[in-house]
Amino acid sequence: MSSTPEPALAIDHVTKRFGSFTAVDSLSFSVQPGCIFGFLGPNGSGKTTTMRMIMSIFYPDEGSILVLGHPRAEEIKDRLGYLPEEKGLYKKMKVGEIVTYFGTLKGMDTHTAKERASQLLRDYGLGDWIDKKCETLSKGMGQKVQLLGTIVHEPDLVLLDEPFSGLDPINMEVMRDTILSMAKNGKTVIFSTHVMAQAEEICDRIFLIYKGKKLLDGTLAEVKSGGPRAIQVDYEGDVGYLRNDPTIDRMNDSGQSAEIYLKDGEDAQDLLQKLVGKVKVRRFDLREPSLHEVYVRAVGGDVDPFTASSVELR
Repeated sequence: MSSTPEPALAIDHVTKRFGSFTAVDSLSFSVQPGCIFGFLGPNGSGKTTTMRMIMSIFYPDEGSILVLGHPRAEEIKDRLGYLPEEKGLYKKMKVGEIVTYFGTLKGMDTHTAKERASQLLRDYGLGDWIDKKCETLSKGMGQKVQLLGTIVHEPDLVLLDEPFSGLDPINMEVMRDTILSMAKNGKTVIFSTHVMAQAEEICDRIFLIYKGKKLLDGTLAEVKSGGPRAIQVDYEGDVGYLRNDPTIDRMNDSGQSAEIYLKDGEDAQDLLQKLVGKVKVRRFDLREPSLHEVYVRAVGGDVDPFTASSVELR
């Protein structure tokens, strides 16, 4: 009979305060090896603070953290990769040199680190930039180099804090494919984001945090279960006239596409009749609620936490 593998990360009733402010409040969760774990929430929810505690940059005031079975990340730093939200490169260093340097910081000998850095840079389309200074890189290329510096030593557990932030669509695909590839090779990836669509595409498990507290935790199917069915409408025209419709509970309209939730007892066919003749309907179907909608409903109230102003905790 096989035993359950030891979690790659186990956080047990962790609390972190800054003065009188509680940034993380009795947080508990675990992450299994090989999992892509989405650590999600709006800015100011405590994601960055939690990641810094995992990496032993901060220490919890209460509770415990086990990283790959160890109570302190510095004990196993060579098995960890961490890409902070506040990214930066030494501008005067050459691209190949800086990725090599990150490898040596994680225990690789210089020769091996240089070979691995060169191979990664070629694989990621940066072979022509190996001998150029970092200051010559575009923002997207710079972020790609920082990612390669994070994974050059092939860590077992990788933490990425807002890795998609500021990336263009092409480099978003590169980041997504890199995360999927790491998981396929047995690595554990934890990434934070406040953009729900990114998490829906690739995560095995979702953890939603709000104001330092756990809100939801489970697989994508689990966190969506029991939620209201959404009507997905792709259209040409303007559906603004539906905003005051008494049969509609909520409508998330992004222009040319809308996610609509009817009040209890209302019929989707009646909504379709209201659309026909006023807009060109390209798609009209029932589906599960989006992760964004699940989060907003779980938070409660009329304020959407992803558009409300807030300050990121450091």
